[in-house]
Order: sequence, then structure tokens, then C-alpha cells
Amino acid sequence: MLIRNAPDLTENDVTDHGLYLRRREFIGGAAGLGLAGLASTADAAPLRFSKGFSTTEKLTSREDVTTYNNFYEFGVDKADPAENAGKLKTRPWTVRIDGECEAPRTVGIDDLIKQNKLEERIYRMRCVEGWSMVIPWVGFPLRDLIASVKPTSKARFVAFETLMRPSEMPGQAWNVLEWPYREGLRIDEATHPLTLMAVGLYGETLPNQNGAPLRLVVPWKYGFKGIKSIVRISLTEKQPRTAWNISAPREYGFYSNVNPAVDHPRWSQATERRIGEFKRRETLPFNGYGQYVADLYRGMDLKANY
Repeated sequence: MLIRNAPDLTENDVTDHGLYLRRREFIGGAAGLGLAGLASTADAAPLRFSKGFSTTEKLTSREDVTTYNNFYEFGVDKADPAENAGKLKTRPWTVRIDGECEAPRTVGIDDLIKQNKLEERIYRMRCVEGWSMVIPWVGFPLRDLIASVKPTSKARFVAFETLMRPSEMPGQAWNVLEWPYREGLRIDEATHPLTLMAVGLYGETLPNQNGAPLRLVVPWKYGFKGIKSIVRISLTEKQPRTAWNISAPREYGFYSNVNPAVDHPRWSQATERRIGEFKRRETLPFNGYGQYVADLYRGMDLKANY
């Protein structure tokens, strides 16, 4: 198995040495980067490493992770986000959590980070376009944030919304998608232990082009489900509208689980190109996380519910 629970391994066995050394840099530099509260608790509460869910596969280089991106708010080419995202101001930044819950709230990003225990998780990321990466994220489980607002019995889905600010996100001036970007999960997907709210990668604060200051990571789904630069999270009774499903419903379903047996209408999903490698490799069902998430879809037709 590529993903395993390995209590006999140490952090250094599965973590790139540079990343391991940068942990304290990430924490120690937190105050200057706007991550208030981490620096003062560095010795008392060091960044945790999640062995149970992390893959031992070779990491994709930081250079590739931060320069080969889809973030249409900054342009449609892979290099556009790294080139154009520098104007985005990520402080001050607030996130609204509302909808079908008893304790809705608006929280500043620095307070949100202070209120949650950060973890490192090394996840595979599979793009619907047929390429993939292995990324060391820093974040906290979304389930903890959802629990904090006390969902009601009507909370069946979770809707997410990206910042709308064309002056800093020039791609929003183009009619490529319906803005602001929206995504959604079923409540059991959102509260699954694998689902992560990321605030960093490679032991550093999340770069703008990768979704700063807060993005969603759902490793068994295609990458476009990982909405970036989130400003609102709403618990809903009805299935929310999502950006790519609105734009091309035949090509991008609501669930969008990685499935090598269900081709995109314009290309096969049976194999993928790992960035940094020459040969293509077989795509794994649920991106290799089936042992954890397959039961969420028991009895569902995963082709009809793509």
C-alpha cells in the first residue's frame, strides 16, 4: 500500500530533510508572515506530522509545486498564477462560516490558525487534466472547523466561495468561469479525517499562487475541487452549485472522485503524468485513498455520479 499507518517510522523516514529543517523556520517566522500565535507556542506545541495519512512517495519539487498551477483568477496558463498573484493582499483576511449551524461566525485568518492545531500531511494531488504531484501540506482538518459552528441536522452539504477582487485577481475580468469560484462537498466528505484546510506547504506559509491564505485539499478528488483563497464556508441543505459543473456539466461532475475507469469526454483518465517524471503511471481509484473513503460511496454508481 502507498498509504499506510506506520508507527515504526519516524518523521525523517518519510519527510524530505529540507522540509524537516524548515519546520521551525515556518513556526519561528510565523509572526512576521501574519501567522500570529504560532511563533509564541513553537516550543510548547510544535507542528505535528500526520504519519497515518501521509504517503511515502517522493515529493514533487517545491519549484514545480509553486510554478505549475491552475488558478484561473490569475490567468489560464500554468505559469500565470506565479507571475500574477503577487498583487493579492492576504492580510487582513476574514472567513465567514455560516448556514445550517447554531454558531455562525466570521473569523480572521490569523485567529483561525491560532485556534487549530497545524499538521503536516503529504498527499498525492491528481489533476483532472491528467498530471499529478506529491505535496507536503500544512493545515488542519476541516471537520474541526465545521464542529466549531455546531451544524444542525439540515447541514447535508458544505459550500465554499473564493475571494472576488478583480483589481488583484485579473482573471476575474474574463468570462472563463462564473465568478466568484465556488465548490462544494457532501457533509460526510467535508468531515472526513483526510479533508484538510491548508495554510502552508513545504513547511512554509502558503504562496498566493497556491491558494493563500486558506485552501481546501481533498486528496481523493480531482484537483479542481480544491478551492483556493476561501472567504466563505456555508453549511447547506441542498447541493451547492460549483464553478466547473456550471461551466461544463458533462465534463465536471459534482463529486469528481479520481476514477481511472471514467474517462473525461476528451481524454482518458487511466494514466497520469507525475510532474518531474518521464513515464506515465497508472491512475489509482480514489487517487489511492480508497481504503479510507470508498465506503462513503457504497451503493452509488460512480460513473453516473461523477
